[in-house]
Amino acid sequence: MKKSYGSWADTQLELVGVVERLLHEFVVSAGMDALGAVLEAERSDACGPRYKRGPERKASRTGHAAGELVLGGRRVRVMRPRARSRDGKEVVLPSWRRFSDEDPLRERALEQMLVGVSTRKYDRSLEPVAASIKTRGTRKSAVSSRYVAITTARMKEWLERDLSSLNLVVAMIDGVHIADHVMIVAVGVDAQGNKHVLGIREGATENAAVCTELLCDLRTRGMSTERKMLFVLDGSKALRKAVVDVFGNHARIQRCQIHKLRNVRDQLPEYMRSTVSSTMRQAYRCNNVVHARKLLQNLARTLRADHPSAAASVEEGLEETLTVMAMRLPRGLERVLSTTNIIENLIGSTRDLSHRVKRWRDGQMIVRWTATAVQEASKKFRRIAGYKDMPRLVAALRDHEALEREEKVA
Repeated sequence: MKKSYGSWADTQLELVGVVERLLHEFVVSAGMDALGAVLEAERSDACGPRYKRGPERKASRTGHAAGELVLGGRRVRVMRPRARSRDGKEVVLPSWRRFSDEDPLRERALEQMLVGVSTRKYDRSLEPVAASIKTRGTRKSAVSSRYVAITTARMKEWLERDLSSLNLVVAMIDGVHIADHVMIVAVGVDAQGNKHVLGIREGATENAAVCTELLCDLRTRGMSTERKMLFVLDGSKALRKAVVDVFGNHARIQRCQIHKLRNVRDQLPEYMRSTVSSTMRQAYRCNNVVHARKLLQNLARTLRADHPSAAASVEEGLEETLTVMAMRLPRGLERVLSTTNIIENLIGSTRDLSHRVKRWRDGQMIVRWTATAVQEASKKFRRIAGYKDMPRLVAALRDHEALEREEKVA
């Protein structure tokens, strides 16, 4: 009986799979043999030719010992050639030191986590090796331990790096909710429009002590407090107070217009939200600070009788929602600097990664994941929209600083 075309195709696919597996096993086996030859050659360099003695020999052969090397994201057991120097110390062969290093294994675990491979499926994501090769280090607990180790080390190094070389002009601060915790994220923008993640701290922006700790840490790491900077904040009074306490008169504060609009909407009945939101957007987009102020004041006056809480929210910090508009910057740059959307976009990337976690064990785990996610997202940073107009922002901040000095003298 003739086989159908479909059965022949299935057979061919099976053969291809077998060939691929055998080929991979052959390559791995050949690679292990080659590594063994390299190690033996390095031992010969140290010990000289076999069975020949001479004054030029620096060490002597002492057989083999069981050891482990890193291969394709796992540790494999191999026999290590040994040698001892004349004073009896173990000679570490250069190739053995390189291939037995733990760091590549940790990097592989981190990369797998970032692309969405769970610790349970880590072993399945690796290339197969021959059954004759004994391996370890791919179980869930081992992978998790490596991930914790590398993310903890990276987080510490990244969050303690020096900031003094950054010519920062803008700092944006906002919070992200992860499980039952809030992470405060600070992002800076330099004079060329480049974005930089400055710091992360666990705690709500409504907590003055946490906000002050974050800002003091930025100052300790080299962020200048001696020149005018624009701070774009989420609207928290505690955060505003912390900025003023740490940076004093050198801070110009812009309240995020998006946060302000949400706060007002939340205090209105459903049928009014669309109309009020439209009015506030019109004010924030008019590019004329006098007209915008008048629109917002009229809105507050309209709401005061029936919705006093919403009216009070419109009036609270009204001038600080128009700080950037008052600088008369080009519209593109003004829109970027009037909200904390830069952090909102960063937080979106953070949520994409954090959603892969099924259970948060503690606050330290949340801090590690957030720092890792933010650091990964920051690699894709581009300059802000309107970056070519950043010199105008720098000039506006300097003019305001000069005006304050003149007023003090007067």
